Amino acid sequence: MEYWKEIDNKLQPWIDTDLNKTVVDLFAGCGGLSLGFEANGFKTIGFEMDANASSTYNKNLLGECFTEKLTPESIYPKADIVIGGPPCQPFSVGGKQLGLKDARDGFPIFLSAIRQLAPEVLMFENVRGMLYKNQWYLKEVINELERLGYYIDYALLNAVNYEVPQNRERVIVIGAKTNIKLPPPIRRTITAGEALGTLAFEFDEKSKFFTESMDKYVANYEKASKCINPRDLYLDKPARTLTCRNLAGATGDMHRVRLKDGRRRRLTVKEASRLQSFPDWFEFQGTETHQFNQIGNAVAPNFAFHLAKHIKKHLTIKSANEAPIIEFGQLKLFENEAVY
Repeated sequence: MEYWKEIDNKLQPWIDTDLNKTVVDLFAGCGGLSLGFEANGFKTIGFEMDANASSTYNKNLLGECFTEKLTPESIYPKADIVIGGPPCQPFSVGGKQLGLKDARDGFPIFLSAIRQLAPEVLMFENVRGMLYKNQWYLKEVINELERLGYYIDYALLNAVNYEVPQNRERVIVIGAKTNIKLPPPIRRTITAGEALGTLAFEFDEKSKFFTESMDKYVANYEKASKCINPRDLYLDKPARTLTCRNLAGATGDMHRVRLKDGRRRRLTVKEASRLQSFPDWFEFQGTETHQFNQIGNAVAPNFAFHLAKHIKKHLTIKSANEAPIIEFGQLKLFENEAVY
């Protein structure tokens, strides 16, 4: 089965009534992280201040996304799991790395939600820069979560190791009231060509081809950055990281496809969506720029699927271990064991 058809079938929202677990997704964006959880049967509730992203979430997911700007005083509905991607600008390698002094810091909000809801499981993702100059702040957040009674595991994971056709490194932090570890990688690599299929060779009058001046601009950029190979999309390997900047902006490192006749064109929303592992049925709202920004900011849904699947397994095992014991004569049996 082609990769995109597999994703279309795999990432279908549904509610597992036996599981009966609710997830609150903070800074939810367009719902990439929530989609991975809904595809595992979790009920989701999102919070996102960008109206276009919130609209996309509500268009495609079963859960409701509330359009509001969160604060440490925000009140949330009851939930078993809290997830999210707190604003990462303070920790981006390319940013000023102001940490707690940056007004865009979302971690006080995330920690406030954990104190309020006391979830069984928590998880957040952030840019790789959080493991470098601002590692002290990551440790400070983890120390607070441990003080609240959570076992924590964290690592720099690459979405390419979880069936996403893109090299995309993110710090993933997971925590639970009982010991929990991050999921192991999936031994399967998906190339950009497998994700795009024939889309990579298609074009029409709406396609955005490089002009002569753009070709010169890119050539100068690659020369200045000492780029050995052109930064085109190579169909025989996973794509490089998709960002808002290299999708929506006409920059030197913008994502582009080189056609058989030598011309280069910029990626379409559908192509970017596939490289981020969104299903084809997923409809983004807003202008093209809004849509590119949503894709660039999102957690890759298939990556989220594997994270959610791992959390579901943890909760299922925990539930089985906590099943009440019923005395039956001289025997003591777990409630979910057969009696012979």
